[in-house]
Amino acid sequence: MPDRRHVLTPDALLMMDTIARTGSFAAAARELGKVPSALTYSVRQLEDALDVLLFDRRSRQARLTAAGDELLREGRLLLQQMDAVANRVQRVASGWEAELTIAVDKAMAPHAVFDLMDAFYALKPPTRLRMRSEVMTGTWEALSTGQADLAIGVPADRVAGPDMRQEIIGEVSFIFAVAPHHPLARAPEPLSATEIANHRIVAVADTARGLAPMTVGILPGQDVLTLPSMSAKLEAQLRGLGCGYLPEPMLRPYLEQGRLVHKQVEGPERLIRILYAWRQAHAQPGMALTWWLHQLASPATRRALLERHEGLLL
Repeated sequence: MPDRRHVLTPDALLMMDTIARTGSFAAAARELGKVPSALTYSVRQLEDALDVLLFDRRSRQARLTAAGDELLREGRLLLQQMDAVANRVQRVASGWEAELTIAVDKAMAPHAVFDLMDAFYALKPPTRLRMRSEVMTGTWEALSTGQADLAIGVPADRVAGPDMRQEIIGEVSFIFAVAPHHPLARAPEPLSATEIANHRIVAVADTARGLAPMTVGILPGQDVLTLPSMSAKLEAQLRGLGCGYLPEPMLRPYLEQGRLVHKQVEGPERLIRILYAWRQAHAQPGMALTWWLHQLASPATRRALLERHEGLLL
């Protein structure tokens, strides 16, 4: 029986991940630049070393057994930890992170984010950027679980922990709007919760996976259209597919053009305080994170993140 330490290598874990993701040995072999028989042999070595079956041989697809699924889950965590070690070593050696992961909430203006990326790459840094697009609790969760180094667009009530640092981006007013041909466009104001509940609301899905997701503005029994982004929500409301709250800067041009109608509703104004946050390590932040924090400290950058919603990306 092969020694498990000799076969349970990063390459073997990457191979398992590729087979599971592509759905077949042949597809995985093409992606890894190997022949299928080599992958079959490597999987059998793993199975012999661990004394388990990793793939269901009765299926024509590369379907994991329960043991294979557990190995893949733990293997992915090990690979992430190895990457984190390599990242830390690289940062110690050069001051620049090997990779910087930034979680950006979909309520942030995409043009401003791309402007920041453009300016960052103009430095020709050795750091690879990985951008994550998240919504509400998902933005905070990416940072708090170590999947992101910086989170932009975190709701103020979500940031917590002694090792977390935060700064305010600003406050955004979320206003209720409908298309001119929507039934609520002609309803007398202020709209009551009972009246709004009779109409479909458009919501953006919170991307939290482990933490409890947020639900904002959805009334009991109300029909809900759930979409993946703020820009998709805006498009749905422009088409009259539903009603809902959106950031005022995002709505402004459509209100001016008459393509959406702002409706007053009962209750207090929805004013959301938005932050950016990062994990405060014992050592100095790497040069890439330091650069981003310096840019985010600028009032002009913060304003742009809240305001520059023209030409939205879906």
